[in-house]
Amino acid sequence: MTTPTPADAAPSPPAQESLLQTLKGLWQELPGLVSDRVELLSLELNRAGLALAQIAALVVAAAILGVTAWLALWGMVVALLVMAGLHWLVALGLALVANLLAAWWAVSRARSLLPKLKLPATRRHMMLSPSTKPPPVPPVPTPRHEPTDSTTATAPGR
Repeated sequence: MTTPTPADAAPSPPAQESLLQTLKGLWQELPGLVSDRVELLSLELNRAGLALAQIAALVVAAAILGVTAWLALWGMVVALLVMAGLHWLVALGLALVANLLAAWWAVSRARSLLPKLKLPATRRHMMLSPSTKPPPVPPVPTPRHEPTDSTTATAPGR
């Protein structure tokens, strides 16, 4: 059995130097690595911006075509109602009422979604002071069961 000598236990200077050289080399390559990442980000953001512009143009075109199709559909519905014997003013009025009801529904639905744009859960989670608690949820009232038979009812004083 051999015992380790003090020379074997001491760390070797070349290992420390190679680690130091590796760290220096990494430090020298760091600007190049960062600039490559920044350039890639820049190119991808440029491509994303062009794609977003194309998407916006296509959405506008689809909206115009959709409105045109919607008008044509309601024109055909009104024409069919007139051909069925309805006066043209009544047919146009029905089409107007149907569109106003659909518009009212869409606006009320959009208004009900507005509070979600404020990101309430995220805002509560990211608050600095934990003392702010979400508002308490009111309890659901339980329905009262009143006796239907007059013999089972008790007098208020009993």
